[in-house]
Amino acid sequence: MFTSQTSSFVQDSIDVEERDDFDNEDIPAYSQKIQLNCYYVIYLYQGTRSETTGENVAWNQRRADSTTSQDYFSLTLIDSSLPAEAEPELRTYISRRLSKGALLGGMGNIATVELSIPEQAVGCYCCLLEQERSPEQPDSDGNGYVICFMGGSEKGLNLFRLELDKYVQGLNSSLQAPELNNLETEVRPYLSRWYEESVMHIHRVVQLVQTNISFLLHAALSHTPVEVINSDERTRADVSRFIKAASLQGLSQQDSTAASLCKAMSEDIHTDLIIDCATSPPTLSNSVTNRFCDDWIQAFLNAAERCNPFLLRQILENFKLKAIQDMNSLKRFVRQAEMSHYALFRCCQFLQSCGNGDVLLQNARSEHSDSTEACSIISVLEEVIREQTQA
Repeated sequence: MFTSQTSSFVQDSIDVEERDDFDNEDIPAYSQKIQLNCYYVIYLYQGTRSETTGENVAWNQRRADSTTSQDYFSLTLIDSSLPAEAEPELRTYISRRLSKGALLGGMGNIATVELSIPEQAVGCYCCLLEQERSPEQPDSDGNGYVICFMGGSEKGLNLFRLELDKYVQGLNSSLQAPELNNLETEVRPYLSRWYEESVMHIHRVVQLVQTNISFLLHAALSHTPVEVINSDERTRADVSRFIKAASLQGLSQQDSTAASLCKAMSEDIHTDLIIDCATSPPTLSNSVTNRFCDDWIQAFLNAAERCNPFLLRQILENFKLKAIQDMNSLKRFVRQAEMSHYALFRCCQFLQSCGNGDVLLQNARSEHSDSTEACSIISVLEEVIREQTQA
């Protein structure tokens, strides 16, 4: 029973492209690669009652090209990779969102917009970066910048909301230059890389390690440190972000579980997973995996072959969801086993079938560390699993 449920869950991820789970990303032919156009736009946001200063005279000369809404604010185009006919349409959409108070400072908003571009309807991430107000004028109208990223679908971009928020915040320091005289040297190159830096990192990691992706998945679930050597900074950052995205920290029912597990891991004698990029493909040392992680390899490889980062992220989320479901199932069985020998037998059956027994027991021991009876049951289960493994 347990095995069929797990296999079905993984198969759903492998076959996800055959269903309408990814809207515009769906491609009928399995072998086709996704070809995605990406765009960016940056606007100057000004409260229309703000006073003119020597530093914003150049911006005011461009106000003839700006959109003003109800005398509350104006949007002035600074830079865009959109076709000329599509940019005014986006500006009108952003103005409506601002008028309704739907764009809050520092918080990204994702929706579907229809523009005069080949895709027609496209996912759009928008964020208002407000400039700090002067202490001398705390009640003055706020100024700032509206950053927009467009590509894929609304559902796809929502999978990368945290990455997009962080990427936009990384632009803050570059936007402090007077009249944005660093537009061509800093701002434009940064905006142009949004898709590669915020969305494609999971794809790059799967392409890098290929079938060894199961070792990284196991390291993420078991909180095993991962070290990347003989590589560039981007690869190290990609692997670190993949491990963070695949881990369950912050997702368990008790937030203290992951923290206590990390502490327990640091006290145990363990070896880091080493990824040596001196060879191609990289060589992995101290690698550990299990059947549960191995079962997900093909799903990741299929999505990577299609060059679909949104599908990859959804598969990763499905992987984490299944791991959490199994953790909750084991937790329930352990509670029942405190009163029933049959429940203890079911625990053993479940751990055998799920293929993730080592990770689940590791998490269970950490979570039930304050319960002597539960720890005793977990010790029995660990012994049984160990004997079966040796056999």
